[in-house]
Amino acid sequence: MRFLPLISLCISLVAGAAVRSPNFKSYDGYKVFRVKTGRQLSHVHDKLSTISFEKWNHDVARHIDILLPPDQVAAFEALGLQSTCMHDNLGASMASESFTSTRWKRQNSNSSWFDSYHSYDEHIEYFEHLHQSFPNQSEWITSGTSYQGRDIYGLHLWGASGPGKPAVLYHGTVHAREWITAPVIEYITTQLINGYKVGDNTTQGFLNSYDFYIFPFVNPDGFVYSQTTERLWRKNRQPGPRNATCFGRDINRNWPFGWSANTRGASTNPCSQTYKGESPSDTPENRGLDAFVRQLRDTVGIKLFIDWHSYGQYLLSPYGFNETLYAPELGKWTATASLVSESIRDSSAARTTFTFGPSGATLYTTTGASIDHVYAVGGADFAYTIELRDTGAFGFVLPPEQILPSGREQWEGQKVLLSLLDEEFFDGKGPAVFVED
Repeated sequence: MRFLPLISLCISLVAGAAVRSPNFKSYDGYKVFRVKTGRQLSHVHDKLSTISFEKWNHDVARHIDILLPPDQVAAFEALGLQSTCMHDNLGASMASESFTSTRWKRQNSNSSWFDSYHSYDEHIEYFEHLHQSFPNQSEWITSGTSYQGRDIYGLHLWGASGPGKPAVLYHGTVHAREWITAPVIEYITTQLINGYKVGDNTTQGFLNSYDFYIFPFVNPDGFVYSQTTERLWRKNRQPGPRNATCFGRDINRNWPFGWSANTRGASTNPCSQTYKGESPSDTPENRGLDAFVRQLRDTVGIKLFIDWHSYGQYLLSPYGFNETLYAPELGKWTATASLVSESIRDSSAARTTFTFGPSGATLYTTTGASIDHVYAVGGADFAYTIELRDTGAFGFVLPPEQILPSGREQWEGQKVLLSLLDEEFFDGKGPAVFVED
């Protein structure tokens, strides 16, 4: 199977470490509150409609995490809602997790890379180093380019007897502000390479059974923007339609399958954080990723797909577009996820717990989402969205001290998941599912 080579790494597009623009949005004095909802959800919504805030999280059935500018804090407190403060000064929290340009030691066995966040250029350099450390069993790949012309780069890894095995496909940094996803993917990639090279039987078994296609940044423009201009930016950087003044589409609401399934799973407002675009795959990032998925489907087949996100600590399977439609494989996916969750909890000093289940029923409705598409159109045997740490104490602004623990616990989870891909947990037949491609 052939993929276009990445020529010159496009370093010139984003040369040097990311530099904050003079217009970098300050969050000094902003506060983040967790507001209890539960049975009072509609009452809470009514009260919150009287103030200006940004919704910070997903799980509105139990609570809403909201971001408040300084001039709205007193008005919020006057509402008398049951709440706890997550960030007393979000600007100070962001300063403590800011990325660094400190040089890291170029040895795969050295974990200093995971001591801090890094610029986009340095992430490219780190992944290229991994490729150079495994030259005969890896290749640099790309699924295309972003709106601003950055390569959506990745690594293809394989084991004995060469490439051509069923695919394990990882996507990260779909949403720009979710900084933790790329280093977790990089940690897993490092463990795969290191383990294989030292003769670890488990790791060699993974690479001898599957080819890994690993993309740490599928939204590079948004990530760079989150480092230079607005830390909480989510979407890509594509201009809005026609005369719209807002920028960006949500790449994870832009996949063709389920794109128009309902009006609750994404937004048609170009200014919304979940704007799905004017038509399916109208982002260059998604078009390239979709073509890559279809090529894998038609050549080697997709055994496992994971779309890495943050935050909330969830292991989510299809479907997201319909909270009452269950795939025939749900029993197998749920049984597998339960064992993965258990392994993460048991391996973590913090006893990190991941909730699992079908995306729409477990968390919220999403239309045009990756796991639905890669399962229904790409034919993946397993498809998960993994929402990484934490459950809200820090949210998107996760301290760098949690990077390495996050990577370690996810590697433990992946070792269990990859070992179970060919196991049979569920022999029953689920409901018929009709897929229109």
